Amino acid sequence: MDGIMNDISQTSNLAGHNVEGGFDVERIRRDFPILSRQVHGKPLVYFDSGASAQKPRAVIDAMTEVLQDQYTNVHRGAHYLSQTLTDRYEGVRGKIARFINAPSEDQVVITRNTTEAINLVAATYGRSFLGAGDGIVISAMEHHANIVPWQLLRDEKGIDLKVAPIDDRGVLEMEAYEALLDGNTKLVAMTHCSNVLGTHVPAKEIIRLAHERGIPVLLDGSQSVVHGVIDVQDLDVDFFVFTGHKLYGPNAVGVLYGKAELLAKMPPYQGGGDMIETVTYEKTTYKDPPHRFESGTPAIVEVIGMGAAIDYVTAIGMDKIAAHERALLAYATERLTAQPDIRLFGTAPEKAAILSFIQEGIHPFDTAAALDRAGVAVRVGQHCAEPLMDRLGVDGTLRASLAMYNTTAEIDVMIEALERARKLFT
Repeated sequence: MDGIMNDISQTSNLAGHNVEGGFDVERIRRDFPILSRQVHGKPLVYFDSGASAQKPRAVIDAMTEVLQDQYTNVHRGAHYLSQTLTDRYEGVRGKIARFINAPSEDQVVITRNTTEAINLVAATYGRSFLGAGDGIVISAMEHHANIVPWQLLRDEKGIDLKVAPIDDRGVLEMEAYEALLDGNTKLVAMTHCSNVLGTHVPAKEIIRLAHERGIPVLLDGSQSVVHGVIDVQDLDVDFFVFTGHKLYGPNAVGVLYGKAELLAKMPPYQGGGDMIETVTYEKTTYKDPPHRFESGTPAIVEVIGMGAAIDYVTAIGMDKIAAHERALLAYATERLTAQPDIRLFGTAPEKAAILSFIQEGIHPFDTAAALDRAGVAVRVGQHCAEPLMDRLGVDGTLRASLAMYNTTAEIDVMIEALERARKLFT
């Protein structure tokens, strides 16, 4: 909490619109067509980017261009459209590699989303190198996508799934985590940033402690990749996964980064076209990574859209986006904690612009409905993190996830709607 509140003084010059360093949020907002619409007669206030972010015109236009003027299938086509679109498609792999500072684009596997990326690791690396009695360490604040695949592997292989606890602020208890790294632990799979609490885990220390014991680490970067600069080489992470639709890109495209030596040892995930070298009825040989893990016709248009999204945020600057969001988080935290009936969950010193809360005495769905009538879109429920809700002692929360296109003026709209809900329901 102290880390958040120390940033509040930095918001005094925002006036709901700008952050120092040339970040012009009003100009950015004009790039997102949906932000000009109204809901229930009120301007849309979109605080649900943690579930799926809105799309800038650059992404929409890039995808439309492919569908209108360039569409065909990629790879193996001898004609002009296929060759040029294949070059454009594969160029996105290079953009992704540069965006996360991967050593090579051959270490970037394109998937459908984060969930598929984690399942890919579980089904290939997990099945090949983990057996009965081996352990996987996760945390107490994981999304279901980083719980269920390991449970399936546990049920199949007899592995031990161990959970590193968090304290009441939502901070990972590092001593307890380190104690779980025993001789049987063969993998750590952990969120980089909680989708509910916004907590940034101390990833470099998590990885260092695991690597000292020869244990590889997978980080779920679905939230972290949106809120700051990612450098997989500096992290020294073994696997890093994220999804396009939270990064202002389209659905149906995600990323698995893996260290080259690990990808090379992993068998195919699915069989079919495009991941093979040769096929006979007696034997099939497979391509090298990353194509070994990419069977069938890919999400061509969506991949192009993701490339446009990466270009868009890169041009703005992830450091500038992060600074703007930190200021928004500080302001929203100050406003929410000043409300007499708001209980805020997730007060780690290092966290992203994600706020989970309840309004005491009012069911979260009633509060969400009141916010919706004011044009404010938030997420409500368990946020695909049911075990975390049990740890927090609640059935669900409201979640306001802030993005680069949000303003302090929009936070004020949410606070006013919460104040009206208090009067209406209590």
